[in-house]
Amino acid sequence: MTVPADDEALMAKALVEAPPYDAVSEQILDAAREQFMTFGLRRSTVDDVARRAKVSRVTVYRRVGNKEALVSACLLREYRRFVGEVDQAVAALPSVEERLVAGFVAVLRHVREHPLIGGLLKLEPEVMLPFLTVDSGPAFLAMRDFLTDRLHQAQQLEGRPETDSAPVAEVMVRITVSFLLNPLSCFELDDDEQVAAFARRCLVPLLTAA
Repeated sequence: MTVPADDEALMAKALVEAPPYDAVSEQILDAAREQFMTFGLRRSTVDDVARRAKVSRVTVYRRVGNKEALVSACLLREYRRFVGEVDQAVAALPSVEERLVAGFVAVLRHVREHPLIGGLLKLEPEVMLPFLTVDSGPAFLAMRDFLTDRLHQAQQLEGRPETDSAPVAEVMVRITVSFLLNPLSCFELDDDEQVAAFARRCLVPLLTAA
């Protein structure tokens, strides 16, 4: 299925620009996150979130929206936190290769330690799978474009001729999703050092190939 360019652009913007939520809205999203992690999506309602946030049901609808909007807002906030983690991990590194390795380590660490997505996959895998597979188009493309942009920035900082970093970025996203869906692997990726070694061996050569 082709994702409309407008949808992709909106998702890419949403990944790096947080909406102007106030303290009450953040309180609602915190409550929704806890509710979804504890009881899953199917068993959670707007009323549950309202009770946990200690606000009225009407306030939830006015500040965030219905249940679908709550889920989307929660996931987008987690994506933004992920983006911030990647940026922080690579900001001070001087080379494209080092930024790629550190970025991939941050990506997989985020996957391993993520309480919301990991918890939902255990509670309700059949509900979460579409968010990570068939219905993940805009988020997947936006994440790929975000990583592509960061690799291009690293090339510019070093004064290198720009190469097409999109294939490398796409491989990073696809590998991340695959390890999230099925962590069993012949690769030793139990800690950050092993993940970094994997990235140097398998991903860094793709920069030259690209």
